[in-house]
Amino acid sequence: MADRKGKDLSYTFNPNDPWRVFRIMSEFVDGFDDLSKVTNAITFFGGTKIKKDSKYYNAARKLAFKLAKDGYSVITGAGPGIMEAANRGAKEAGGESIGLNIEIPLQQKPNPHITKALYFRYFFVRKVMFAKYAKAVMVFPGGYGTLDEFAEFITLIQTEKIAPFPIVVFGKSYWKGLIDWFEKSMLKSGLITKNNMDIFKMTDSIDEAMKIIEDFYDKK
Repeated sequence: MADRKGKDLSYTFNPNDPWRVFRIMSEFVDGFDDLSKVTNAITFFGGTKIKKDSKYYNAARKLAFKLAKDGYSVITGAGPGIMEAANRGAKEAGGESIGLNIEIPLQQKPNPHITKALYFRYFFVRKVMFAKYAKAVMVFPGGYGTLDEFAEFITLIQTEKIAPFPIVVFGKSYWKGLIDWFEKSMLKSGLITKNNMDIFKMTDSIDEAMKIIEDFYDKK
């Protein structure tokens, strides 16, 4: 198997592979150390291609602003689109605006609204940071990356690998086809249970998204 430039992507053992463990360890150590004082954060996921005039960009910005005013830090993947919108809103509110940037071949430049930036080579290390320091997750419209992150979090809660917390899926019209498929295919086939559908909530309202978080923590 090769990439678009003809580079062979098939796996062969490299004598340096075992040494990568130390780089992975260093990313975990640096991440834990840099985020150790973050105790009240909301993670935002969403597409890089969402434009600034999009209703979803504006909603993410306003929601992050309100959350920051309520004392939450905001964590994103540091990129453009929804990530930029959330970091922008948090920064405008005077809150902590954290970006976890990823090193990829199509280099992602961190957006300018970040007050704390971390850099990762490995997606799986970065995902741990998203999960460990989040009090809730906001899932806005996005592509494969957003879908991967959404699936990861609902799986972690379903399998009780992490304690439940609010997962808010924002944009009913965008996500409706996928959620309908969950119900009509996976649930109907018995591959998930009814309570698995309660792991996340879907909304189009900033106020409702806020209330989902507030209600969850008021009940604890």
